[in-house]
Amino acid sequence: MENMYQLAEHFISINGEGKCAGELALFLRFAGCNLRCEWCDTAWACGQDAPYDTVPLCRIGEIAEAAISQGVRNVTLTGGEPLLQENILDVMRRLGEMGLRVEVETNGAVPLKSFYDCGAVFTMDYKLPSSGMEQHMCTENFALLRECDCVKFVCGSRADVFRAKEIAEQYQPQCALYLSPVFGRIDPAEMVEIMKEQRMGSFRLQLQLHKFIWDPMARGV
Repeated sequence: MENMYQLAEHFISINGEGKCAGELALFLRFAGCNLRCEWCDTAWACGQDAPYDTVPLCRIGEIAEAAISQGVRNVTLTGGEPLLQENILDVMRRLGEMGLRVEVETNGAVPLKSFYDCGAVFTMDYKLPSSGMEQHMCTENFALLRECDCVKFVCGSRADVFRAKEIAEQYQPQCALYLSPVFGRIDPAEMVEIMKEQRMGSFRLQLQLHKFIWDPMARGV
């Protein structure tokens, strides 16, 4: 019997953030999450009542083939938390075999060790105090991150920016570090001033492009 997956939505858009920001990508959003962040912008896909279609691996392959035919080279697995999907490694491997650059957006609360032999790259969140979820972070993941991966610190307050600096200094991840403001909660200009004051030269401020191009609450973009 073929593996089945809870797919909440799929669409082609630009990557709004990360190393491939601005590039076209196929987005595969899976339902369900083990966290409940205060400022979550995809809460509709996280709860037990999240809408989704149960699809087999072959259907995901068909969706990817259609995207490739439109010139797409990247695919982003997101959620919710995609790594909670049973047999998600099979999806990651299949998409990689099709020639796509596979990026996994993960919330930092799932151990990554068993997922590193699939050829994907990881954008891992570290949940800062304003999320209400910092206590759930798997800090052992920091030692696994490679140059091709990145850590995203989503900041909803000044205190979050200072905390991001503390975490980076403590764990020294060997990958790119991004600061991303919670839309409407903190002024990006204020974050830049903190970066200057705190000599945070190893960080990169990144805005969510899709929230400036489309309505910040729009789905499928």
